[in-house]
Amino acid sequence: MTRDEDLAAAAEDELDRALTLGWRELVKVTPWGDTFEGFTPDGRDVCFERAYMWEGATGGDIRVEVTVYEPQAYEAGVRRMRTITRDGNTA
Repeated sequence: MTRDEDLAAAAEDELDRALTLGWRELVKVTPWGDTFEGFTPDGRDVCFERAYMWEGATGGDIRVEVTVYEPQAYEAGVRRMRTITRDGNTA
């Protein structure tokens, strides 16, 4: 697996985890973000950055962003995002 594929796989997995919370749970804490250290599927040391923010107006859809990057190379990281709509669907 290449470095980019490894980072992408980690980002997809973390995004899936981030989306386990529904709109009703997230509306109470949005906007919110966190960064923590972890490992990719190939064992690379990386930082995971997760953020929940309003897509538009407060109280509307929530955008979920995940960025995975090696500590020395934020700009070379991989970002994935999806939206949780107010009715609970993801887009």
